[in-house]
Amino acid sequence: MLLVVTVAVLGLGLLVGAVDRLVPLLIFLPAVISGVGSVAQTTTASVWVVAVIGFVVASEGEGIGMDLGAMTFTALFGVWSVLSCRYRIAREEEIHRLRSAGAALQSQIVRPLPVRTADVVVDGVYEPVEEDATVGGDMYEVVDTDHGTRVMIADVQGKGLHAIGAAIALLGAFREAAHRERSLAGVVEALETAVVRHNEGARRTGEYERFVTALVLHIDARVEVEAVNCGHIAPYLVAHSHAWQADLGEPELPLGLGRLADKRREAVRFAFPPDATMLLCTDGVTEARDPRGAFYPLEPRLRAWARRSSSALAEALLDDLHAFTAADFGDDLAILTLRRSGSRH
Repeated sequence: MLLVVTVAVLGLGLLVGAVDRLVPLLIFLPAVISGVGSVAQTTTASVWVVAVIGFVVASEGEGIGMDLGAMTFTALFGVWSVLSCRYRIAREEEIHRLRSAGAALQSQIVRPLPVRTADVVVDGVYEPVEEDATVGGDMYEVVDTDHGTRVMIADVQGKGLHAIGAAIALLGAFREAAHRERSLAGVVEALETAVVRHNEGARRTGEYERFVTALVLHIDARVEVEAVNCGHIAPYLVAHSHAWQADLGEPELPLGLGRLADKRREAVRFAFPPDATMLLCTDGVTEARDPRGAFYPLEPRLRAWARRSSSALAEALLDDLHAFTAADFGDDLAILTLRRSGSRH
């Protein structure tokens, strides 16, 4: 590249009789290489340009109009290019390390999908609202226990990275309580305690207290599924070109606000037929709007895709959301699809 550019510049200069005007353009060659090449390549380019310009100055004498000051500037610009290259590479390495750490963090916080348990196969998609973020305020978890499969999908108040602290506290509590508690109501009480404790800590440090909407399910070999709906979106069921929302009754208060209720949260039951797909989502889906302000028509879309596989259904929904909103999401979103695996005896 160095030789090609140099020959091109000198050749053009000789052709038009303006070598003294075109040769200084080579000064910017190290800067160009510093943006894409290595430190060694940038250093080589800097030395090369100084040598070429020095040779031309010596050959042309006074006619080229370049003195010692111009040569010094060329050398200093080359040094600056080398330093810029080192800084760029250091930043790229730092970004790579951060992304690697972020990917490791994401794998611990947001379970990679699909997940298969003795009762269900869970697939779906997850997309935080903040650009380049790997984790946001929407959370989900699937735990295979001796009691059955416990599934949680939750939406922490607030958007993006600011809600992660509460989400981590919630996930830790769910992973422990899902195994420990025999009843689904007991699992939810443990989640309430975790959110309250997190808010107490947040209050002492001057951070915002947050509540969490959550849907917690217990699935086993029975046709009916247990659910506790803490202010979240009720599940959708899709089968045989039909789509409908499960009737869970009046939702309970979000997690973190349990003290405002006069009774404990209770589980309700709804049918989850073996041939149906269950879809869980956060309000990043149901509250998505098109550029004219219309809400996303989730249920009609699900009916149109009723015969698709679980994974294809989630992908189709995400792609359609991007098209519907012109890729202008205002919130994190999580979409889970569940189908029975039928392997628990």
